[in-house]
Amino acid sequence: MSPLPSAGIPVEAVLDRTAPLWAQVLAASLALPALLPLGFVLFNAVAWTRGRALSAAEGAAPGGVSVLIPARDEVANIEGCVRAADAVRGPVSEIIVYDDGSRDGTGDILSALESEVPRLRVIRGGDLPDGWVGKPYALHRLSMAARGEVLLHIDADVRLRRDGVLRMLSLLGASETVPGGLGAAVVTAVPRQRTGSLGERLMMPLLHLSYVAWLPMPLIHRTGDPRVLAANGQLLLIRRSVLQAVGGWARVRSALVDDMALCRLVKASGRRVVFADGDLMADCRMYPDAVSLWRGFAKNFYEGIGGRPVAMVAVLILHLWVFVAPYVALPIAVLRGDTGVAVAAAVGVGANVLLRAVMAYRYGHSVLSVLLHPVAVVAMMGILLDSYRWSRRGDIRWRGRSYADRAHREAV
Repeated sequence: MSPLPSAGIPVEAVLDRTAPLWAQVLAASLALPALLPLGFVLFNAVAWTRGRALSAAEGAAPGGVSVLIPARDEVANIEGCVRAADAVRGPVSEIIVYDDGSRDGTGDILSALESEVPRLRVIRGGDLPDGWVGKPYALHRLSMAARGEVLLHIDADVRLRRDGVLRMLSLLGASETVPGGLGAAVVTAVPRQRTGSLGERLMMPLLHLSYVAWLPMPLIHRTGDPRVLAANGQLLLIRRSVLQAVGGWARVRSALVDDMALCRLVKASGRRVVFADGDLMADCRMYPDAVSLWRGFAKNFYEGIGGRPVAMVAVLILHLWVFVAPYVALPIAVLRGDTGVAVAAAVGVGANVLLRAVMAYRYGHSVLSVLLHPVAVVAMMGILLDSYRWSRRGDIRWRGRSYADRAHREAV
């Protein structure tokens, strides 16, 4: 084949009928797979709900909202989290923090805040009971202590925006009482992700990619199938009555991916789960550097995709072929003068660049994350392999605790 022409490449060049069948299949497999996630990204950029900051949304929680914050060694985050929660609009009746045996001064900060924030209550944790993972137990203790009709669970690194609670309540309310309401039993959302280090700027956008590139977000609340689900425990709003009806956090006490496990129970009970774009609800900086990011994602990545080797292999192949292979194939095909494969790979690269550019604009990602997209995907697959290794060896550790005997594959 001749080298690539500078312009005006005919469509036939992509699938050259004179080329061997294997070459045609290769060309198609480089061009077509990336178009599907591109379509989902474009659709979700428009259709993914953000809720509405309406005063009428307060009617969805006449008994008040309890903001529940589990905290273990959160000295850098806890004050900002509490003060942001105290500043929101809406019917927040109390803020409760569970200090889960912090060893870094978190407890001292909370003691000082108790005298400044009237709505704040602090629960001091003790030993972790047998059979429990740390976060589900903290959420269990918080939910048992809460008095509100609606429970908003947030992580300590989350900063609620002023209208964040109202936006979530607007989705919890029924359309008859709140315009645009979806009558959800649970509203869970992805906050805007704040980043600092190079590793964060490259890797954190893949959190959004894992959601918006593979599923139309409205499908989650439009179907009752528990398998069609995404959830994020950074922001999780649920009616107390619903939590009690599905057995509470005790039902998922050993789950390493507790948010998905609980929301799966809710959907299985016939109730609606809304997964929202939390860009205007809150922001969050999950990890301060690349090392903690790697460790944080690795603790439950493998369990999060089902905890099965076949699922891991499928995720590896899919991500590397769709998001990395076109970048590798393009220069090789150009150097070999293989026009059909080169054009197909260029289509794949173009689709990847476009979907990441749309995500960067919509969700505030850095330009660098667009340019180094395949590098980030390879690194994320490395995290998945590390997560698999830790899980199989029973070496899952987080915040000074080991869950060697508690790694649990949820199958509700």
